[in-house]
Amino acid sequence: MRVLIVEDDPALAASLREGLERHGFDVRQTHSGSEAVRLATEVDLVLLDLGLPDVDGTEVCRTIRAQRQVPIIVLTARGEEIDRVLLLELGADDYLVKPFGFRELVARIGAVARRTVPQLRLQADQLIGPQQVGTLGLDRDTRRVHVGDAEVELTPKEFDLLAMLAERPGAVRTREDIIDQVWDPHWFGPTKTLDVHVSALRRKLGHAEWIETVRGVGYRLEIPS
Repeated sequence: MRVLIVEDDPALAASLREGLERHGFDVRQTHSGSEAVRLATEVDLVLLDLGLPDVDGTEVCRTIRAQRQVPIIVLTARGEEIDRVLLLELGADDYLVKPFGFRELVARIGAVARRTVPQLRLQADQLIGPQQVGTLGLDRDTRRVHVGDAEVELTPKEFDLLAMLAERPGAVRTREDIIDQVWDPHWFGPTKTLDVHVSALRRKLGHAEWIETVRGVGYRLEIPS
């Protein structure tokens, strides 16, 4: 999925880009409203900040919507009801009020893609819908996990950890990436917390081979032999 980030805060834009690319998105980026209007013709979804230096974000939203039906998610610091109503009337498909969580953003992208662009539904399902890895079934919408016919009860962090590893089965996820995404980029607690959660997951999934340790790097999700 090609995503355009329109954001004039360099730090926030860089953080969003890094996170989205980690999730497999093809990301383009600009801080200019006029440039956003041009680039919107080349992408599948637009993340639009309202506080742009050259053109008001509401006008950018209106112009993009007049040109084509690309989904638009507005990122705004404005929380008043009148602004939310106005955004939807201008053609935005959804909005997030800053500050917001990255996992919430990914879920909103998936939800918007599922309901607005039929050809993107498969990609959206991979983000937030049911997924099957061998006998392991994982549903991000309902936050339920099954191994075979048996449902597995997980804590919120255990589910988030498993869901991250399941994004790319077989790929190694570093300890740093896991802690950044599942806990917090500014996590200063003991990294042993990750090992404890991995051990608990292995036990609950019924087989240690579900999560393989890559010594000195991190972990990956594997189908037990």
